[in-house]
Amino acid sequence: MSGVGQYSAFADVAIYEALRTPWVDLGGALSLVSPIDLGIKVGREVLARAGIDPLAVDSVLAGSMAQASFDAYLLPRHVGLYSGVAQSVPALGVQRICATGFELLRQAAEQLRDEVQLALCVASESMSRNPIAAYTHRDGFRLGGEVQFKDFLWEALYDPAPGLDMIATADHLARRHGLSREAVDRYACASHQRALQAQRDGAWAEEIVTVDNQVFELEGYQPRGIRLARRAAAVTQDSHPRPTDLAALARLRAVHANGVQTAGNSCAVVDGAAAALVGRASACPRVPLARLLASAVVGVAPEFMGIGPAPAIRLLLHRSGLSLDDIGRFEINEAQAAQVLAVAQELELDSTRLNVQGGSLAVGHPLAATGLRLVMTLAGQLRRHNLRYGIAAACVGGGQGMALLIENPAYRG
Repeated sequence: MSGVGQYSAFADVAIYEALRTPWVDLGGALSLVSPIDLGIKVGREVLARAGIDPLAVDSVLAGSMAQASFDAYLLPRHVGLYSGVAQSVPALGVQRICATGFELLRQAAEQLRDEVQLALCVASESMSRNPIAAYTHRDGFRLGGEVQFKDFLWEALYDPAPGLDMIATADHLARRHGLSREAVDRYACASHQRALQAQRDGAWAEEIVTVDNQVFELEGYQPRGIRLARRAAAVTQDSHPRPTDLAALARLRAVHANGVQTAGNSCAVVDGAAAALVGRASACPRVPLARLLASAVVGVAPEFMGIGPAPAIRLLLHRSGLSLDDIGRFEINEAQAAQVLAVAQELELDSTRLNVQGGSLAVGHPLAATGLRLVMTLAGQLRRHNLRYGIAAACVGGGQGMALLIENPAYRG
């Protein structure tokens, strides 16, 4: 059916294992580390945790948004090689901005329809290493001419089609859905409180691996490795969740005049990487983390790009034959508080099933890696609470939405 988005259903596809580094604030302990090396770290760790020989991997899929190192083109290939995957196994770069992590899983599931038995999916993002860039000076500088070096991390938020940055698109949604500054701040405060509680309860611990200084050897080739900044010896947990209250959030200035979005109710800027192993459920040597049932991706108006998860979730439910009531948990990326509130309002989602461990407002949003984090966080909740189905979703810059449907393989009805 044309004009309604893309839906894919998957049979016998499972996420064997998934994990991530801690999400660390901009300029923090991970700020010197290439996203390639963060990707190698999680690639190696997910194979080790799953107890799977790297030589069993048939495909490497990897994603990263900004080119945060001079060898950025080689990210997928080097992640595979230095993770121990056979040299003959190809690697593919995948990009769907904030839904890149979802797209990695979708691409892996599609490859399983053919000869691939096991795919290594890795997403890595260094926001700290986003460059100060110039695109118009290849031929040099004219005397007295304009010099156009700009901050890629900031400029990449701007969409020239509607003439708006992504924060302004959330303000558009706030006006359209009648969301006040107080309501938006209240949601952000709750996200931080939920994340702090999840951290205290150890809910994040099962998905996080410690990152320390280390060297990655590959016989016959130059070594790579991780060197942490700020004299850190190791990083063990997310750095951004912190105590806050409504009064503190209310004191922050809105990014745009008459808007509701501030630094406090927008996603945290962090560095991090995540990885997942995707294979046939029937061939998994133990109960997998989750079954991947379906995906849906849609386009929406760029000026309201944050609403994308709503039509994506509707398409996913319609084509899979499920209702909202069948879904035990929703993990919807918190790009901005107004954005996720608009989605929840449109779908009439109750807060008891939405982002119950907090979200990107509190833990951060390393663009390419967030989708994998949402899925592993969701899978953990389904298992702990004996829930059958969960949906992870995100809006995408430029005007898209993507959602994945997963099932708890250990569910006892």
